Amino acid sequence: MIKLSGVGKNFGDYWAIKDLDIEVAKGKIFGFLGPNGAGKTTTVKMIAGLLKPAVGQIFAGGYDVVAEPLKAKSIIGYVPDKGFLYEKLTGREFLRFVAALYKMPEEQTAGKIKGLSETFSIREILDGLIESYSAGMRQRLVFVAAMLNEPKILLIDEPIVGLDPKGIRMLKNLLQGQAAGGLTIFMATHSLLLAEELCSDIGIISSGRRLEDFSLQVTEK
Repeated sequence: MIKLSGVGKNFGDYWAIKDLDIEVAKGKIFGFLGPNGAGKTTTVKMIAGLLKPAVGQIFAGGYDVVAEPLKAKSIIGYVPDKGFLYEKLTGREFLRFVAALYKMPEEQTAGKIKGLSETFSIREILDGLIESYSAGMRQRLVFVAAMLNEPKILLIDEPIVGLDPKGIRMLKNLLQGQAAGGLTIFMATHSLLLAEELCSDIGIISSGRRLEDFSLQVTEK
């Protein structure tokens, strides 16, 4: 479902990513580990189509994210490390806005918002302004937005930011259930413990440059 071949990304003379090869099968949760500044966010943004690789190819669901960006983005849900939310909208208004970007039918939108808001335990606050939400509630709202269009691939950059222990436990159970149903999940994190608990496959990016060969070994659970 996700394949990176010989991918590199530079910012001027600095190569943040070099010679990156990753393959993630359908229904797997891939943990992309590394310290802050190692290139995790850059990699996630390239898969999401927000940054263009300088060299190499990236495929999402069989689509080249550079050559076929709209098709690729149509099957991807994205949870950034710092989700952008419109403070003066209610949670429901924001989700309707996101659904409109995906051109989702109204009846489908209402049903998905209802179901996902219940799953993430934010239904009671949906009609309040986002500016009044706690950090944890904001993160849950971002997850709901990412899942609205029933993506085949979910990209997550530091998934537990702002979540309390109850929220983290809920998220783990949800992601494992979604993966069992066929969702492919690419999760960038600096937490080895989280990756060990949640992921079926683990890779490590080091020195801010490349994924070492050993890091593509999988941890079967």
